[in-house]
Amino acid sequence: MPDPEDIKVVKDLLQAIIKAKKNLRIYPANNPIYAKTVNNTHLKIEAIFEYLDEIPLRMTRNEILYGGEPVFKGVGKDDNLALFFSRDGLKDLIFKSGLTKEEFQSFLEIVSYDFDSEDIADDVITLLWEKDFQNIKYTVDESILVEEDEEDYEEEAVKQVKERSAGEDDLTKAYSDALKSEETAKEIQLVPITDKDVTALAALREKVARDKKGKLIDILYEMLLMSEDFYEFHEITAIVANAMEYSIKQGDLRTAIEILWRAKTFDETTVTEFDSKEELNHIFRSAESPEIIKVIGDMMDEEPGIEDIVLQEYVSFLSRNSIPQFITILGELKTIKARKSVVNALVFLGGKDIAVLAKGLSDSRWYVVRNIIYVLRKVGDPKALDYLLRAAGHSDPRVRKELLKTIGESKGGPKAAAVVKDCLDDPESFVRTTAARALGSIGSDFAKRVMLDRLSDGKFLSVDFNEKKEFFEVLSRWRDSTVFDFLMKTVKKRALFKRAKHNENKAVAAYALGLMGNKNALPVLEKMRRSSNRFLSEYAYAAIKRIEYGKQG
Repeated sequence: MPDPEDIKVVKDLLQAIIKAKKNLRIYPANNPIYAKTVNNTHLKIEAIFEYLDEIPLRMTRNEILYGGEPVFKGVGKDDNLALFFSRDGLKDLIFKSGLTKEEFQSFLEIVSYDFDSEDIADDVITLLWEKDFQNIKYTVDESILVEEDEEDYEEEAVKQVKERSAGEDDLTKAYSDALKSEETAKEIQLVPITDKDVTALAALREKVARDKKGKLIDILYEMLLMSEDFYEFHEITAIVANAMEYSIKQGDLRTAIEILWRAKTFDETTVTEFDSKEELNHIFRSAESPEIIKVIGDMMDEEPGIEDIVLQEYVSFLSRNSIPQFITILGELKTIKARKSVVNALVFLGGKDIAVLAKGLSDSRWYVVRNIIYVLRKVGDPKALDYLLRAAGHSDPRVRKELLKTIGESKGGPKAAAVVKDCLDDPESFVRTTAARALGSIGSDFAKRVMLDRLSDGKFLSVDFNEKKEFFEVLSRWRDSTVFDFLMKTVKKRALFKRAKHNENKAVAAYALGLMGNKNALPVLEKMRRSSNRFLSEYAYAAIKRIEYGKQG
């Protein structure tokens, strides 16, 4: 069971989020009240992270639970934060220590959307996925939507049964009675066709069509098998390729997959007197032509789209030559779901040729470049780092941020660390902090020296407090005497000028000492705790608690 004090502060946080939700709806983003609301709410959650590594929340329809205890209860729809999240299938929401103000603001902006009245095509889950939060995690219970649909269907079905005066076999009886006489037929009450009837008819029609296509495919491959010479084989493979293209243009990807699978099987199991492989490759080249990939992209953008498992199966037959086509449609797709599917396809295809995939880094559209960087990270080929480093000077800060995340995860050598070092001077704060985190992930002695040099620079004194905190937190990952001595020196430092800025450095240095968990820092922190400066005292107290409880960063 969680500490009662923890329950109280989490309750207060949720009430602050509700208040922020209202203010962000009322005021525009450039209004001071808007900025103040975001800042105050972030300070509230940041204070909790002084003691907790994460804040896990479990959603029900009208309650939010923390550690199994209710910390929010809602009634109806207004201000019901639990209903807001759970209705789209959100099951768990976890805020993690290190949550930046920028991330938290984006989260609050999602919460403030009025999905019922505003023209927003996406839901909460989609918007959370699009933001790709690093310190906000969530899980989705997709069964909730299914269960709700089933409940609505059951209610509607019961209603229809009550309204229908005839029994289950009325339709059959109506046809039978119609044959008796014209006068009797005039008295027949036609039974309305239900949704169930329509579904059954559609399934029957689809089965008949599928059976016909299956028979056609059987005939074509039988003809291939019985071909007497190369020219006949060539003509039939052209017909097979045309049949595959026709199926895709009709929205039938499954039949196209069946054709491709049969071509692959034919090539592996059948011996001909001539070279059949090159002719069969004509079918596969057709499957990855720009025209066909464009058609598939249009299908993904439309409802109901293409199931991921079906697209993955189709892509498994394609070669590295299809990579440029998928990069092209990646920049043209309109829906997030479709773009995500293409990204997954490129992750699979990218492993076939990193060099071809990396050409997407030269695309003029920043969002395409950012997605290609993400794909290269997921492919995980060490050779990708050389291509990524060439994109370090991209003009869009969002691309630079994604690039730094990838370099950090790759744990590259001195060359990578040198590129990251240059990004510490980026004009955007969120890029600079991402660069710092990348150095921490690289974790080399060179990266440590870069961090120490940056924090020792007199210019660093003037940066924003939150940025300072991020940098000192990264520095604490090196739990050695060099870093410990630097932090202790920072905490003890006295200053005559710019005292407020120096106090900020002392506070974040105390915070970093708490993360390191070295008990040798306790005497100095105890002294700071007795400071008349409340700001320093609070940070020292939080660091002491963290060390005493053994809660390292």
